Parts: sequence; structure tokens; C-alpha cells
Amino acid sequence: MMQTNNVETKNTYIETERLFLRHFQEGDAEDVYEYLAEPAVNCFACMKLNSLEDAKAAVKERAEEAEYYFAIVLKESSKVIGEIFAYPELHSPEEEAIRDTFSPCWMLNKEYYGKGYAYEAAKAVFDYLFQEKGARRIYAYTEDYNVSCQGLCEKLGMRREGLFKEFVSFVNDEDGKPIYENTYQYAILKKEWESR
Repeated sequence: MMQTNNVETKNTYIETERLFLRHFQEGDAEDVYEYLAEPAVNCFACMKLNSLEDAKAAVKERAEEAEYYFAIVLKESSKVIGEIFAYPELHSPEEEAIRDTFSPCWMLNKEYYGKGYAYEAAKAVFDYLFQEKGARRIYAYTEDYNVSCQGLCEKLGMRREGLFKEFVSFVNDEDGKPIYENTYQYAILKKEWESR
């Protein structure tokens, strides 16, 4: 077990002051359905769940991705209030290529916005990626209208690197035409994280 910045990690289990970040479990389906029945932002539209049965299947898939995929769980109630995940990117087709760049995604149940849970979870996962998984660089995308996510990135010490105009589409309009979104990219290097 390792302790760093009040975060304990062991076999991809992370504990913070108010949260457990752990593998998904079968009993998490109802909580997951609660926040994915209507995803809060368009980038998660493809993760929308239409039934509790869909949620059970989604939880099973997430449980198999345990090394990089975490349920965000409130210590006080054991309720799953969201999720955070980040996979290493392969920059070269060569098998021995270094995978030291990660792009995390996080989402919370809307009922728990504004309480600092996303920051607490993301900070713990950034520590895990930099200290345990060999991350050199972590970057994140966020829509130009998602001001709270931009604030979270900045609170994490990430730099705004650029704005991609009409970068990607996650949903269509009433006529079936793609709605392209303007997207900011934020990033932080390991040396920047350690000097915070």
C-alpha cells in the first residue's frame, strides 16, 4: 500500500477524504442508471442507458476495465455518484511503444454537483496515473459551454492549450444533422503536477 497526498492506493483501489474509488460491482446498476438515464453533457450521449437492464450490462463491462475505470463512491453512504476513467494512449503501432499519455473522463450524478467531489476524485486519479502508471502527460477535452468542467481543469492545475472550433459531434439536431461543438483542450505534465 502506498500513501501519497492523503490518497491510499492498492490494486487500483483509491481512498480519499470523502470517497472510495473502486471497481464497479454488480450492485451498482441502480446508481449508474440514475446518472446515465439522462447524461448531463453531450459528450456522454453515447453512454445513455435506457433501462436498469442496460445499466446492469454497463456495470459488468466497467468491472472488467478495473485498472483504469473507477466508480466514485461516497464513503458515508456507499452510493455510487459517478465514474472516472483514463486509458493510456498508444502513439505508435509498435508493441513496445511508451504509453505515457492519458486523457481522463469523469462524470457525476447531477445531484452531487458543486460539492467538490469531481475535484477530489480527479486529483486522486491524477496522482495514481502520474505515480503508479507512468503518466508523463494528462490532457482533457471539454465543451466551450461546460464552464464548470473548465474550472475543474484549471483547479487541477491544467493549462488551456487551445480551442478546436466545430471539433466533434455527439448529437444531431431535429433534422438529423450533426451538431458540431467547440472544444477546449487542457493538459498538465508530470513535472507541472509535482511542482504544484
